[in-house]
Amino acid sequence: MSPRIKRLRKVVSPPAIKGFKPYGPEYKPGKMPAVIINIEEYEALRLCDYDLLNHHQASAIMGVSRPTFTRMYASVRQKIAAAFAEGRPIRIEGGKIYFDSDWYECSACGCFFNNPEKEQPITSCPLCRSQDIINYEPSGAGTDRAIKAVNDNCYCPSCGYEKPHQVGVPCVDDLCPDCKTPLRRKRKTKFYKSL
Repeated sequence: MSPRIKRLRKVVSPPAIKGFKPYGPEYKPGKMPAVIINIEEYEALRLCDYDLLNHHQASAIMGVSRPTFTRMYASVRQKIAAAFAEGRPIRIEGGKIYFDSDWYECSACGCFFNNPEKEQPITSCPLCRSQDIINYEPSGAGTDRAIKAVNDNCYCPSCGYEKPHQVGVPCVDDLCPDCKTPLRRKRKTKFYKSL
């Protein structure tokens, strides 16, 4: 028997941040894998605990049934509890979602913004006025766009050491073998329509 097809879940806006990291002398980058929270789980937590809506109201906003919403909400709370108890970083990414309006990302400053006036086209970033803007499509969100990464490497800002990026492992969790500095991401991304 094949699993049920997941319906797309409506999200009002992208998360303001991409995750959290623990800090303190006990925290060692790369020691524990990150806890992955899907964007729809983040939205469930935001609607219930930040906007103080009940499960019925929040499930109507996201376009899912109340039991489905309750499962997402329980899942995200369990993941956050595990991250706190085990001292693990949290990453917010992916999921089967769509946004209630078109969102854009500025390649220059990283700002996310939407276009409330549909009749006027977006020509520049409202924050830095750069014209280098793209439609925001979160990776793994069940959309018709695909992302192709070119020159996707981790590099050391101190000595210049480079290595291929390993998908699912943040570069900062790896240390340079020469100078023990946390690595950074170096990539150029091209967006293209999938067929």
